[in-house]
Amino acid sequence: MKLRDKRNLKVEIINNEFLTDVIDGLNQKPKTLKPKYFYDNRGAELFTEICKTPEYYPTRTEIEILKLNAKDIASEIGDNVALIEYGSGALEKIQILLNVLENPAGIIPVDISKDQLIEATAELQTMYPDLKIIPIPADFTKPISIPKLSPAPANRVAFFPGSTIGNFEPNLAISFLQGVTDTIGPGGLLLIGFDLKKQTETLVAAYDDKAGITETFNKNILHRINTELGGNFDIQSFKHIARYNEKEGRIEMHLESQTNQSVSIKNTVFQFMEKETIHTENCYKFTETDFKVLASKAGLSPVKAWNDNRRYFAVMLLRAS
Repeated sequence: MKLRDKRNLKVEIINNEFLTDVIDGLNQKPKTLKPKYFYDNRGAELFTEICKTPEYYPTRTEIEILKLNAKDIASEIGDNVALIEYGSGALEKIQILLNVLENPAGIIPVDISKDQLIEATAELQTMYPDLKIIPIPADFTKPISIPKLSPAPANRVAFFPGSTIGNFEPNLAISFLQGVTDTIGPGGLLLIGFDLKKQTETLVAAYDDKAGITETFNKNILHRINTELGGNFDIQSFKHIARYNEKEGRIEMHLESQTNQSVSIKNTVFQFMEKETIHTENCYKFTETDFKVLASKAGLSPVKAWNDNRRYFAVMLLRAS
């Protein structure tokens, strides 16, 4: 009997999970799709472009905070630490820390986009040839095993920048943070970035840029369904919608059907009414008090926080109990 290629089997498992999640999501009322499926290689590239748009303030604001406070952050973190970055992307922000930390024991970047992770890791290794780097291509929203460095570091420090914590529903955010707490262990540290509540106009513009890059990013999930799952979405008949839900304290991204239509995916047919939406993403916004309360439910206590002058964004260091 011919053995199946392990790589092909892994792709099949991933696509089966993708298919199951899509079918389940589109059968809900209202229809939903999980935002992690934005991120194939094209999605990762598009998000990098979004971060460069004038409207999308979170990335450049967080980088500004990290650069201005790098030495202070490093003094709080300490020497000889193992850094674990969740959703590492291009590994741009962790370089700010590496430039000021004393003798980091190594870094473990975790990202769902394997190709981008490999490329970014290779580039980082050329910049820091003596640094131990162990990349993990994985969906960090699920439990993952983080390897232990040898020799043992003085501490473990999780790094979760980019306000990605806001993409989790509150109960899932707590579960994720509990997982981080378990990973770093008692006394371990978490350095995390989160977006602060502000004027509605500023929030909405950040998720609906004039160049239409976020629109393309949002629709990439439909493109993936068509190419990977054999769907037949007419992508141009869906409109990108971004709106702020003040009651829930979150930006919502939707794809709105512009006509009555049907879509089939693997012999399953879904009906869409005109103006019906697929809810693709939530981005929760916080006050610092909001976030401290959330983190406390995961066994994390605040050590120190840093902000920009406009108080658009916060970077907070927390310790696991």
